Amino acid sequence: MKPRVAVHKFASCSGCQLAFINMGEDLITLTELVDIVHFPEAGPLGPEDAVDIAFIEGSVTTPEDVDRLKGIREHCGYLVTMGACATSGGIQALKNNADSDAWLKSVYAKPEYVESLSTSAAISRHVAVDFELWGCPVNVRQISWVVRQLLTGVEPVDANEKVCAECKRKNTVCVLVSKGEPCMGPVTRTGCGALCPSFGTACYACYGPAEGINTEALGQRFIGLGLQPAAIAQKFHMINNAADEFDSAGKSWAAKQEVSNEHSS
Repeated sequence: MKPRVAVHKFASCSGCQLAFINMGEDLITLTELVDIVHFPEAGPLGPEDAVDIAFIEGSVTTPEDVDRLKGIREHCGYLVTMGACATSGGIQALKNNADSDAWLKSVYAKPEYVESLSTSAAISRHVAVDFELWGCPVNVRQISWVVRQLLTGVEPVDANEKVCAECKRKNTVCVLVSKGEPCMGPVTRTGCGALCPSFGTACYACYGPAEGINTEALGQRFIGLGLQPAAIAQKFHMINNAADEFDSAGKSWAAKQEVSNEHSS
């Protein structure tokens, strides 16, 4: 009997499920190794089936999500989160530092009928997670690699080095140095293959915080490029805004902007 795999969706854009599907021929190869019993984007439905590996896309935003997540954890051997939403709360976590009731009222005509938590939280805030795949979205190599590692009893290694290291390996010219663009590569983990810098564009921090980062030093470099503290705060408060390192950095630079405003008024 082949190992069983499930792919579950919570609050998200489904981009990571699409990345899963975009494995193409590799997905066919994967199905020769495992049985995919639940995958809403691709068709199979078995949300309560017991599986060896459960992949989860999306963040927890409703009370129902919490209950469903606990059930998934009980019925799987390994639980792997994939993508920014599942690993850090995603874009929707921007509401964590705002008035969530006001947000609901601005969007829905009858907000009293909407059951929503005041925060958008990573899966690990509610249940134990065995491995995290960062990215927005994740790439196909990550998915195939982690399945093979887990099925052979090998503990996956967290690739948390910086995008800058990837640029050096690819001989990509540094856009921060050569073009003066506020690139987030020095604080962002690799995984995308340094995609944006390869095309001469600054990194957007899609893959979350890397190891041993210095957010204060990077912010000061951005000041030297002419950015205001508020703009620097927004750099950190984007796709992975609720990741601990980016959350604290964004709040720190936002506070610097408030101080600057007070001095200028």
